[in-house]
Amino acid sequence: MRDLPALNIADIEKSFGAQCALDGVGFQVPQRGVFGLLGPNGAGKTTLLRMLNGITAPDRGSISFFGEPISREHLKSIGYLPEERGLYKSMRVGEQAMYFAQLRGMNKTDARSKLRHWFERLEVDGWWNKEVSEVSKGMAQKIQFILSVLHEPRLLILDEPLSGFDPINAQRVRDVIADLKAQGNTTILLSTHDMGSVEEMCDEVALLNHGKLVLHGAVPELREAARDGRVEVTFRDTVMEFTVALGASAELIRIEEEATVTGERRALLRLRDGTDQAEWLHWISGQVKLTSCALWQPGMREIFIQAVEHQGTDES
Repeated sequence: MRDLPALNIADIEKSFGAQCALDGVGFQVPQRGVFGLLGPNGAGKTTLLRMLNGITAPDRGSISFFGEPISREHLKSIGYLPEERGLYKSMRVGEQAMYFAQLRGMNKTDARSKLRHWFERLEVDGWWNKEVSEVSKGMAQKIQFILSVLHEPRLLILDEPLSGFDPINAQRVRDVIADLKAQGNTTILLSTHDMGSVEEMCDEVALLNHGKLVLHGAVPELREAARDGRVEVTFRDTVMEFTVALGASAELIRIEEEATVTGERRALLRLRDGTDQAEWLHWISGQVKLTSCALWQPGMREIFIQAVEHQGTDES
């Protein structure tokens, strides 16, 4: 029997006065794994995350949490790291951590034990008795991350979790996310502008823009669809020689004008519909000094930009 989705977001609409924040958004977040929620500023991501945390409600549509209509009763099963960081500066770190743990339904003994474990793992253990006002921004961010995972939530929502971290601490957080994914007990919803993190960690993504869903699917499938017949080649001819030889056999998308130290140039092409790649490669190799040919693999950054620009063109 197939698992129920962790989240079923169905035809959500939300407006603030004349401003439409979400316009008929709907998608499912599978159980387990890492799901990326993407979109430029103002796309509607924050509004949706606030709905998941009971801060606001949709004007229309519904959200299901593991098959049940989402409610405030589910908040103890959700971990949330908001983009807007904030701890009570006058409280001590350990005191505040215990307070938040108990808000999530943990008893003092379990909370203290798990906090000690997490503080040691993320190297916060020397700050237990310090006031938050003495803590650096990066250290405070690690503390908030710990508080979001401490109670072992079924759904973990991370909004720009790596923002502001140095490379070492960013990798520590990535390692924790990878471990949670491998354990399979937590579904992770990752909202980020960091496309490198999306490619590294996400299994599926949903892309919002202007309050609408413009892209949704598994990362490998989206990358393959966006490839759109493009190949990347390197050659040792001049740009003019290569362009003339190419003729109408393929669309030249871009070419590097300057040769490398080995005398090679790189070009991105799109083969014509119906072209047999092996036959074309055999033919072009007889026309130019081709040194390599590979299927072009677009990154999530290219896919992100392409989808947003395509929606803008459609709306125009």
